[in-house]
Amino acid sequence: MYKVKVYVTLKESVLDPQGSAVQKSLHALSFTEVNEVRIGKYMELTLEKGEGDLDERIHDMCQKLLANTVIEDYRYEVEEVIPS
Repeated sequence: MYKVKVYVTLKESVLDPQGSAVQKSLHALSFTEVNEVRIGKYMELTLEKGEGDLDERIHDMCQKLLANTVIEDYRYEVEEVIPS
């Protein structure tokens, strides 16, 4: 069994209004050292090995559903879970 951590973020060229709002709020709370905030998504998937190459399957999941590849980038980490 595997635990997959998927991180999805907006591409650098895409404006992040939510991140800008958070940055302004942090400045209003006197955290003026914050230069930029980018908001993203984090997902954890637990999966069996299944058919085919694991990395290829995860890549397909991200391409088809988990990330909007027009405006988002993604990366993932795979960790093998050993049942106790």
